[in-house]
Formats: sequence, structure tokens, C-alpha cells
Amino acid sequence: MTENATVHSSTPQTKRSSVPQLLRKAGGIYLLIAIVVLFGILEPDTFLTARAAKTILNQYSVGGLLALSLIVPLSAGVYDLSIGAQASLSSVVVAVLISKHGVPYPLAIAITILIAVLVGLFNAFVVVALRVDSFIGTLGTSAILGALAVGVTSNKTITSAAVSGSFQKNIALRNFGGVTMPVLYLLAAMAVIGYMMEQTKTGRQWYAIGFDADAALLAGVRTQKLRVGALLVSAVIASIGGIALTARVASGTPGAGDPYLLTAFAGAFLGATQFRSGRFNAWGTVFAVMLIATGGYGISLTGAPQWAPKVFDGVVLISAVGIANIGGMRSSLPKWLRIRKNAGTGAQSSTVAVSADTTQQTQMEKP
Repeated sequence: MTENATVHSSTPQTKRSSVPQLLRKAGGIYLLIAIVVLFGILEPDTFLTARAAKTILNQYSVGGLLALSLIVPLSAGVYDLSIGAQASLSSVVVAVLISKHGVPYPLAIAITILIAVLVGLFNAFVVVALRVDSFIGTLGTSAILGALAVGVTSNKTITSAAVSGSFQKNIALRNFGGVTMPVLYLLAAMAVIGYMMEQTKTGRQWYAIGFDADAALLAGVRTQKLRVGALLVSAVIASIGGIALTARVASGTPGAGDPYLLTAFAGAFLGATQFRSGRFNAWGTVFAVMLIATGGYGISLTGAPQWAPKVFDGVVLISAVGIANIGGMRSSLPKWLRIRKNAGTGAQSSTVAVSADTTQQTQMEKP
């Protein structure tokens, strides 16, 4: 009797309707349609235009880059709360190098990204070597980076003709049909991360670590080195976002990247409920950021208070994690994100789900 119950709990329901599965994997599409219809009715003259679509893409491309910077560490079971501060530091560093030191902008960009690599290594030292919880460790790094950004600029906005000249023109303002360069950076990053996570051994191992680090270690996965790599990827992509931000606004300001942190996490978690059913993925993340951007832009057009879009971001973040845990995808989520059940049949189902994930990821790593 017990054996039959266990097998039943671990066997997929083949007769389940395809409609609920579609809602779980791509329910955001219906939410996006609802948002477009709602604001199309409220603001038809300004919202339902090609110009509005291009504005959303251009304004939220930096937020999309920061959201993509979270995909690898979150997949590997690591938080990186320093991405906003990393973007801020990169924003002011590239501006200072170009404005005050006369460094050619290609070299300034290279130096800024190199600094981001050092920040990623520092995060890795704190989280991997010192074994500080990633939430706490990267939060501490965020405070340090924020202080450095203020120190580098004396808490002033850095701008000059050099920043608003060829740097801005070539890095941000060059456009294709009204779509600016940062959008292309976003699409390129999405393609690279999507391929890396789904088509390479390293990407599958990052997923394996996030689903069950102990099982991955027993399967021969070098968990520590891969976590170092995850934090390096996060720092570099966040830095690129900060550089793109400076180019877009032609200035570097301490704290400029901080407001993107909530949007980035909301996009990453909402994206995990789209297309790949419980896995952090690049495609779902970019779609989620654009969904959030569409809602925020629509709210701003209606004349709502300035704080209203942030409330929308917060609601989306909470809802995304809640839907993933309650709406049938709990067993697909990484082990560290699941709601634990400790009593009765719930405990048995949870054990079966974890075992299934562990087996799947272990088999995936076999040559």
C-alpha cells in the first residue's frame, strides 16, 4: 500500500490537461496581454503606439541586463545582492576614467570590466572561501561598493563633453529603427546565457548545484569552482549594465544602479515561472522584465504617483515566488527555494520530489 502510494506520488499525471501546463509555463503571456488591454483602454493614444514599445525596450534594457546577471548565481543556489552597487561603481568608474583622466573609451570600458572581475573574485572569496552566506556576504559587498562609488566621485555626478561625445554616441545612442544599442546588448547577453545554461556541461552543472549541491558534489561536480564562476559572470554582466547606463544618460552617478535591484530580482524570479517551468532561464527573465516594464510604463502614463511602479515590482516579485511554490512547480524549483512540508503525506511527497530532482540531475551529469 505504501509502495503504491509512493510510486503514484512520483509518477507524472499524463492525463493532466495541457491548458494548465501552458498556464504554468507561459502564464505571463496572458498577464502581458491583460496589461496591454487595460492600459490600451485607459491610454489608447499614448500606450498603443510603436513609440511606446521602443521606449519600454530602451528604458528597461539596463534592468534586463542586471536581471540576466542573476541567472547564473541563482541557478547555482547563490544570491548576489551586490549587482546594483556593481552597476553603480562601473557607471562612475568609466565616467571618471573618460572625463578626468582622458582614457579612450574602449580602454576605459576594459578597465571597468577588469575591476568587476576583481569584485566577483572578492565575492567568491567571501562566499566560497570564508563560507559566509551569500545573502549576507554580497549584501556587505554592496555596501562597500556603494562607498567606493561615493569616494571616487566625492558624491557628485560625473559628466563631461567626452562622456556625451563619441562614448555616448557609439555605446548607447546608435540605433536601429529607434531601438538603441543597450537593447542589442540585452539580446546578445540573453542568447549567450541561454545557450550556456541549456547547451553546455557547465550550465547543466550550475543547475545541478542549485537543485541539490550535495548530490552534485557526490556526482563529481566541482561545486566550489562553479560557484566562483557564477559570481564572476554576475559581476561582469552587472558591470556591462552600469557602463550602458552611463552611456545612455551621459553621466555617472553614485547609486545609479541601486533602483534596478528590485526589478532584476523580480524579473529573474518571474522569469523562472516562464518557458522552463521552475528553472531560472534567460528567455523567461527578459520576457519578465519587459512584462514588468510594460506594467510600470502603463502606470506612469495614467498619472499615478511615482512610487506606484515600485509597488508593482514588489507585488510581481512576491507573486512570482508564491506561484512557483504553490502552483504545481515546487518540485521543479531548486531545493533552496522550495516550501518545506514537515508533516503527513506532505513530507513523503517532498521527499519523493527531492529524490526525483537529485536522480535527474545526477544522471544528467553522466557522460
